[in-house]
Amino acid sequence: MKSFIITVLVALFFFLALIFGARNEQVVTISYFIAQGEFRLPIVLAVVFLAGFLISWIFAMYHIAKLKLALRTLNKKNQQLESQTSDTTSVQEVDA
Repeated sequence: MKSFIITVLVALFFFLALIFGARNEQVVTISYFIAQGEFRLPIVLAVVFLAGFLISWIFAMYHIAKLKLALRTLNKKNQQLESQTSDTTSVQEVDA
């Protein structure tokens, strides 16, 4: 639910940027390393916002996947240790 709310907020910010840009029909000049282009402000705002969102999302998914993998590994080790502990306690109860 939390991720859904965050996604809705990001979408609202994106549309807000588009609305802001749509009211400003200025042409901006963007200089590349070897070229130069003129674009409308709404297009530049939308592309930059979307690119930043996608890059952040990719980094977040990478870190989340890494944490889930580590958690799965630790849960498996924990289950092995619990089974070893229960085996040793059952053997000690039988000997007593």
